[in-house]
Amino acid sequence: MFQRRKLSLTSLIDVIFLLLLFFMLSSTFAQFSEVDLATAGQGQAVSEARPIFLQLRADELRLNARAVPLDGLAAAIAPLAKGDSRVLVSTAAGVSAQRLTDLLVALRGIPHLSVQVLVPS
Repeated sequence: MFQRRKLSLTSLIDVIFLLLLFFMLSSTFAQFSEVDLATAGQGQAVSEARPIFLQLRADELRLNARAVPLDGLAAAIAPLAKGDSRVLVSTAAGVSAQRLTDLLVALRGIPHLSVQVLVPS
């Protein structure tokens, strides 16, 4: 007659512990943020105000061809923004998604500003 042995859970617990340890050490604990993206709609009214042009590069940020630090962006845009203003963001090759997200989060904090990210064709 076949007799069942008791199952040892020690090896199963070891495997679960190793998997838990692996996932804890391989994950990042950085805070992620959400950015609302909207596509440009057809038939939008053309604004009379001149757009503000931002060039985002891997190592610098240029506002209307003038170098600006990211933390001083709101102060640099304030004299240029009149009412509802539009910012056009151009990204250079090699710009990380995190850097673009940081810029969009900084721009989101400025009131009455619409942001459009230019996509290279």
